[in-house]
Amino acid sequence: MHKFQIAIDGPASSGKSTIAKIIARDLGYIYVDTGAMYRVVTFLAIKNGVAFGDAAALVALTRANKISFENVEGGQLTLINGVDVSDDIRQTDVTNNVSEVAALKAVREELVRLQREIAETHPVVMDGRDIGTVVLPDADVKIFMVASVTERAERRYKENISRGIPTDLAVLEKEIAERDYKDSHRAESPLKQADDAILVDTTGMSIDDVVNRIKELIK
Repeated sequence: MHKFQIAIDGPASSGKSTIAKIIARDLGYIYVDTGAMYRVVTFLAIKNGVAFGDAAALVALTRANKISFENVEGGQLTLINGVDVSDDIRQTDVTNNVSEVAALKAVREELVRLQREIAETHPVVMDGRDIGTVVLPDADVKIFMVASVTERAERRYKENISRGIPTDLAVLEKEIAERDYKDSHRAESPLKQADDAILVDTTGMSIDDVVNRIKELIK
């Protein structure tokens, strides 16, 4: 039996995860944070001294560790073998290297396999860079969220400060622009809007405004 699938794509810090979590909670769906999964692999690489370009070793690391999510009051945790790494995977060393890891075909294939397994057994809201184009090409609803680089940098800056992560706003804006370029120009599953996805520009919009807009599209 087909499970309802909602795909939300867009560049870094466009608000995908925040919105996807709320939509999933309100609909009673499973939220699959694909970006966090790539961050987990990057974190494991750093922790285990594995080169970011060593695809075979990264796939082996992924298979040797269980990646899971847990809903708790106030949000969702990302776990490795049952241990909460939600803050660890948001540190600067992970953020600045995750694009390189995510560009590897073998790593993407392994994580896409895991993501599809979840979507086959539960109604899902899934966000990332290539959900509507690659992971769930037959998703029932496809959203492509964008926002200006300046606004996205400010959002990530506030998020990092709230997590106690030292951050320079100007540097962050430069890093986000660079990540946009890497994500949209990589050879494997580049960031792009699916032909049947609906563009939602969240610049200047509140979280409630975006949630309501996407709920209207889902209905």
